[in-house]
Amino acid sequence: MQFAPHTEEDVREMLAACGLSSLDDLYAHLPEAVLLDRDLDIPAGLSEMELVAEMRRLAGLNRSADDLVCFAGGGAYDHYVPSLVWALTGQSELYTSYTPYQPELSQGVLQALFEYQSMICELTGLEVSNASLYDGPTALVEAVHMARSATRRDRVLVSGALDRRYVKTLRTYGGGPGYRPEVMEADGALTAIPRVGDDVAAVIVQYPNFFGALDRAREVFRAARAAGARAIQVFDPLSLGILPSPAELGADIAVAEGQVLGNHLSYGGPYLGVIAARSQDIRRMPGRIVGETTDVEGQRGYVLTLQAREQHIRRERATSNICTNQTLMAIAATVYLAWLGPDGLRELGRQCLAKARYAAESLAALSGCELVWPEAEVFKEFAVRPGRDAEEVQSRLIGMGFLAGPVLQEEAALLVSVTERRTRDEIDRFVKAFEEAIS
Repeated sequence: MQFAPHTEEDVREMLAACGLSSLDDLYAHLPEAVLLDRDLDIPAGLSEMELVAEMRRLAGLNRSADDLVCFAGGGAYDHYVPSLVWALTGQSELYTSYTPYQPELSQGVLQALFEYQSMICELTGLEVSNASLYDGPTALVEAVHMARSATRRDRVLVSGALDRRYVKTLRTYGGGPGYRPEVMEADGALTAIPRVGDDVAAVIVQYPNFFGALDRAREVFRAARAAGARAIQVFDPLSLGILPSPAELGADIAVAEGQVLGNHLSYGGPYLGVIAARSQDIRRMPGRIVGETTDVEGQRGYVLTLQAREQHIRRERATSNICTNQTLMAIAATVYLAWLGPDGLRELGRQCLAKARYAAESLAALSGCELVWPEAEVFKEFAVRPGRDAEEVQSRLIGMGFLAGPVLQEEAALLVSVTERRTRDEIDRFVKAFEEAIS
């Protein structure tokens, strides 16, 4: 009774209405063999007041990126989120909306998602995008499903410089369909140009890659497309103000983690899965696609269209079983991109590039410290080998008020990310703390 919101009197009235004398009588029809003959090994119940106090105590153990000067990367980044973004996204008509099944009641949300899709297409240079997916790794899974469906092939080649979590997610999701991602050889921080056979469905490259380096995406994609495989790029949306778009690099499908588009770090989520493709794959695009149309009076309107998910068509014809998206995060991304604009995107990219280069050169000048791949061109992230245990250095930096990482175990190194939020003074203080941590 510790976990049921009923008084003893409530229970007596319920049992009396059922013609029973005890709670045990509710289970009298069950065989003795399936009944538990001991108490559950769980703590005693708490009152609401006690529970709130305990949750506050636990929450107080957390340290957020706002408590430290954040130089951490590896897939989630401390970019500045203007107050405008969530002031607008948090409006009740957007904040509480769900699936826009009834377009006549959902024009605002549908239009916002249509604008989101349009922005993603403009960023990537590809012709079609959907109204978002869960996160970057699951967006990549959907891209692979699209590639396998289009090519009728099974093999999936992934760059050795792809984020390791993406590879693990592919392995998990590939168990059912029957494929296993094959990791291509790396040439330092870059992907070696592969031999792509006629049984390969997809070749995946991250650009900039997990180590921050600008990989050989163009050359790898050329080899993939020559063999009839789909070229898939994992990209950073905020790099596209200064780096070539996925379309320019030759990608057929592009996916991204959309956390950088106006979404806070939030201890790991919820985030946003971005996907875009060429028009040849529009019928294979998973999830929701918002289209523009006209109503019976000739007025412009928006509807869900080309619905290939299993909720809407016969399961055997569905290209994906994904049943929802991240509408709220996609709307935040739309507001953020509208606020940033093309000039802002370019300036943000220039700042990340310049500040990362300055930090990398400053750290490389420290005695006992070296860049893992000094010859690699980077955007906002790089790997540094501290000359002693990387986890120990990371822990010492946290004690001095700086967050770096994650730790790259195989390279005995730390990833360091430098976004537009970091000032020159913060970078100088970080380098000084790093020097102290490795001394």
